[in-house]
Amino acid sequence: MLIKMKYLTSLLSIIFITESQSQELLDRSYLQCQYKYIWQFDTLKNVVRDDLLILQIGSNLSKCYSYYTSQSDSLDAAPDGKNKRRILTKKAVKDYLNLGIFEGIPYKRMKTYVYKNYPKGKMTVTDGISTQYYRYEDKLHAQNWQISDSTKTVLDYLCQMAECDFRGRQWTAWFAADIPVSDGPWKFGGLPGLIMEVYDKGSQYHFTIIGLERRKDIPIVFTYFTDRGKYEQTTRNTFLKTEKRYLMDLSSYIEMETGIDLSGGYPQNVMRYDLIERDYK
Repeated sequence: MLIKMKYLTSLLSIIFITESQSQELLDRSYLQCQYKYIWQFDTLKNVVRDDLLILQIGSNLSKCYSYYTSQSDSLDAAPDGKNKRRILTKKAVKDYLNLGIFEGIPYKRMKTYVYKNYPKGKMTVTDGISTQYYRYEDKLHAQNWQISDSTKTVLDYLCQMAECDFRGRQWTAWFAADIPVSDGPWKFGGLPGLIMEVYDKGSQYHFTIIGLERRKDIPIVFTYFTDRGKYEQTTRNTFLKTEKRYLMDLSSYIEMETGIDLSGGYPQNVMRYDLIERDYK
């Protein structure tokens, strides 16, 4: 695990340097958390996917995003991105041969970027569906947690259990009161301590902290998928409904956006997994 954390820290520094040169600086982090994120990609065939989420916590706001997606987005935005991508791919192959690590090749996973307390007292979310990118405002700390006396240890920290019903799912969280930061992965927060682990009933979505670093002066920037004019302003509910249509029937979504019918008269009408937020129905 130590070798892996050093490897990720090295690659993350490349991303931060690239982003800080061209993106909007929002804050500087004093705490950086790394979460393993696992979700059921296909509930019919029991196929799972995994991701590495980075939570940057600053004095005024926080940012949570996929390490792999951020790496890919940064390369796409850089003038010499193709060359950097070749370098990282070559390094990934070398590290796999020497260390057994094969996680450096950049490609998108979770496209969601979550900015808590930005603007103040609210949350800004950017996300993507196919090649279209969206931006919407959300409530900050929208979970209504019920704290219990149950405890367990996560990453050597004693954690306490909390539960809530949040947007169509029942969630269980484990937070560390010894880290007095009311934050967590994705949109989670609002507890008297950092959320170290959180999962829904049935574990279709599961976040677990795997690394924690107190690092000063790492820039927290607003990430643009392409350029500043490519976001479509929307609402959370509208975005989720659009995402569901895309997952249910890709050909119908393309026809809706372009007018081109690619279905051949045979709609898919099969959704392999439900969205993490289910209150759009």
